[in-house]
Order: sequence, then C-alpha cells, then structure tokens
Amino acid sequence: MASSADLTPGNPESGSSPDPARRGRVRLRRAAVMAVPAVGALAGLAILTAQGALGVSFSISGMPFTVTAKSLDGTGFEQFGALDSMIDNSPNAGDTGGQVLVVTSAIKSATLDSLCQSVDLGGTNLLIKAGSGSSKVQATNLTTDSTQLTGDASFNNIEIGNDASTLSKAGVKGPAGVFSQQSDTVHIDNLRQTNYATTAGVFKLPGLKLSFSDSGC
Repeated sequence: MASSADLTPGNPESGSSPDPARRGRVRLRRAAVMAVPAVGALAGLAILTAQGALGVSFSISGMPFTVTAKSLDGTGFEQFGALDSMIDNSPNAGDTGGQVLVVTSAIKSATLDSLCQSVDLGGTNLLIKAGSGSSKVQATNLTTDSTQLTGDASFNNIEIGNDASTLSKAGVKGPAGVFSQQSDTVHIDNLRQTNYATTAGVFKLPGLKLSFSDSGC
C-alpha cells in the first residue's frame, strides 16, 4: 500500500501529472525535436538552390520594374534565355498568353553602387533606393529576369555560345539547347534594366529608403 508521500503531486510513481515547470520543459523538448526535420529540409533546399540544383521558380505578376545602378561589379556571371509565366488568367497577360521571354542574368556575388528600383503602379511609382553612401548593396546568388539591359560592360574570361545546361560560373543551370554566355567577372557602368523577376540568396541594402514618387528611376 502506498504511503501518503508516494501520492504527492509531482512524484513520478504516483500516476499524477508532473509539476507545471516540468511539463513546460517536456513540451519544449518535444517542439525542438519536431522542428529539426523541418529546419533540415529548409536548409537543404537553400543549399540546393544556391548550387543551382533547383530553380527558384514563381509566378510573376506581369508588371515590369526598372532597376538602375551607377555601377555593378560581379564575380561568377552567367546569362541565358528563359520564359517567365504569370498565373492563369492574369489581368496583366495582355496578348502574351501569360508568358514573357526574358534574359536571365545570374551572378554569384555582386556589389551595386546607388541601387534604384521602381515600379509604376498607375499614376505613381513605388521607389526603393539603397547603397548610395560608403556602404554598397551586396548580393549573393543574384538572378534577374530582364527584357532590356543597357550599360557600359566589360568581362574577364568570357565564353560565348555555351549550352545553357553546362554553365558553371554562377552555379545556375539554364535549359538544354539554349544559347548562353558566362565569364569569371563582370563590370557594368550606368546599369539600367527592365525586369520581371529578381531573386537572391542574400540581399543587403544599406541606407534603404522606400517611398512613392511621381517619377521612377
């Protein structure tokens, strides 16, 4: 027969629930264990994306935006043709069938001086500026899908005419049979792009300023 001491709350042999503090510790341990597979899966996805094993794919809005910079310096550069797609029955599809032919530029590591990005919302522009001071915009695993790109460019060790599926400089693979080019480095002065999509593994925007403006970049 159990003594009264054996039946006190918190005694493991009494059959009663443990004290609240202990229950909290157990729940935290269980939550931590359950979180490990999810964190591991996300980390694996990030690694695969950075290596180009998985493409970063999403439905574009169909609204182009302008990006400018005084200069861009990049290490590990690739460029190839691709198709971006909008959602079904997108109001921005027009007569395109919901697809836009773009040039994808991929840069392993990029530095941009005085970045400006603007999108016309119909009568007003959403304007983003960064990196105009001593600290510049920094990006890794940067890709841009553009319909227009202008500037004064120079490349080191450029290769022109590669099959896009064999690219190796930025860790991104394009479609098989598609014309492409790549180089060890790229420098562009007076950069101006019309883009439909941008992705980056890391995007650092010192001095970020977001505002509305009558004019874009």
